[in-house]
Amino acid sequence: MRSVIFLLFALGLLIWNGCRDREDDFITDGSVELRFSLDTLRFDTVFTELGSATRYFKVYNPNSRPLRLDKVYLKGGEQSPFRLNVDGLPGKSVDNVEIWGGDSIYVFVEVTVDPDQPLSVSPFVIEDQVVLQSADREQEVRLEAWGQNANYYPSRYNKGVPVLLTCDNGIIRWDDPKPYVIFGEIFIDSCALEMAAGTRVYVHGGIAKNDVFDVFNDGIIYTLEKGSIRLQGEPNNPVIIQGDRLEEDFQDQPGQWYGIILGRGSKGNQMDYAVIRNSLVGIYADSTSELTASHTQIYNTNSNGLLAFHAKATMTNCLFYNHANNAVQILLGGDYLFEHCTIASYGVDASALGMSNYYCYDNNPLSCEINKTYRLNATFRNCILFGSSRDELELSDFSGRQTPAQFNVQFDHCVVKVDQLLTSANSDFQDFLTALCSDCINGKREDKLFLDPSEDDFHLDTLSIAKDKGLVLPNIPDDLEGKPRDNMPDIGCFERKE
Repeated sequence: MRSVIFLLFALGLLIWNGCRDREDDFITDGSVELRFSLDTLRFDTVFTELGSATRYFKVYNPNSRPLRLDKVYLKGGEQSPFRLNVDGLPGKSVDNVEIWGGDSIYVFVEVTVDPDQPLSVSPFVIEDQVVLQSADREQEVRLEAWGQNANYYPSRYNKGVPVLLTCDNGIIRWDDPKPYVIFGEIFIDSCALEMAAGTRVYVHGGIAKNDVFDVFNDGIIYTLEKGSIRLQGEPNNPVIIQGDRLEEDFQDQPGQWYGIILGRGSKGNQMDYAVIRNSLVGIYADSTSELTASHTQIYNTNSNGLLAFHAKATMTNCLFYNHANNAVQILLGGDYLFEHCTIASYGVDASALGMSNYYCYDNNPLSCEINKTYRLNATFRNCILFGSSRDELELSDFSGRQTPAQFNVQFDHCVVKVDQLLTSANSDFQDFLTALCSDCINGKREDKLFLDPSEDDFHLDTLSIAKDKGLVLPNIPDDLEGKPRDNMPDIGCFERKE
């Protein structure tokens, strides 16, 4: 009997030690690099009515020892539209998840979407992350679902991927009442992309990487030499291009997508009654590209509203504001005409307008030993160039005003704000108001001009210094909003009515 008791005791001790060793053998310090069956779990359902979809991915433990994760959870927490089932255990968060050595587990993900909810609740692109946490290490799998019935172009799997849009020198027209959601980068070649009045385009941005741009902010509309873009809005029914984050907190958030690039030599680009906002740059017009824009607003960017590099642009009744860099930046000359435009720059260390007839390719731009120059022809009529800085114009002539034909710049009946441009001993433009600016008003900070620039209201104040001070331009009978101008037009894009 004693031998039997001893045997049972020894067997129990062996089992206890085995259990203890098995417990101690678990990896819990976050040292294991998990492997996943995919890096992004996408739900290819476009929800046109309340519905759910379920997909899964696998998590592999490549180590020979078992692994215990502290928890697997949704980064969006309880508010996330996604739900988890981790190897049979449901919830928004699951604790103490074990994966045996050389084995794997399934993570099922379900999403329920109601497309009839407002976009702030059920946006075009619904995103979250599944986080697998072990000690202080977190590894993630991204989740993407599509919550609204829209035209997803070129596809819903195109993040960071350039795609060619071509039509044998014909026209592709976007006129569907449903919005268009752009993923990745669209390169327009041998084709004109037209957008009808009322077209809404939401561009899905974010950090991406590919062989064309390396690491960049995604979401680009790019016209190649034989491609063009035509925005054909109408009064009270503009074409709107913006980021796809429509929650209230993102309404004024810049940098949500890259912007519109007019590539080298791209001609026939036309924008009427258009709104371009919340991008990195509004429009970048590259070398010898051409743009004609009227009744167009460009605002809320991380850089310039219009960046023109040796290009050609005609801008009429256009409004620029809320840019982190110069609202309009012209480099390496070109040909430009701005009429009845308001170019504002408030609250940033940048000017409304910057212009030069050269470009420095040096790593140190102060030396500018490696450069290129090209003549600049620029005319501004009935324009406001104003903001919170002492000088809202930055002018730079490579020849130092020694070759007038290379820096042919004229301002006529404009409201400007200049100070050091006139007084600095190093300035080449001390005669700006007499030689380059005809019948201009050099405004001061205390002057009445706009209704409320702090609220982005650039309509003219009742006592505005721009009121009735414009030159009559018969080819421009209305203002930005389509209101008729009288025989004493106001300067800027808005005509004030009593």
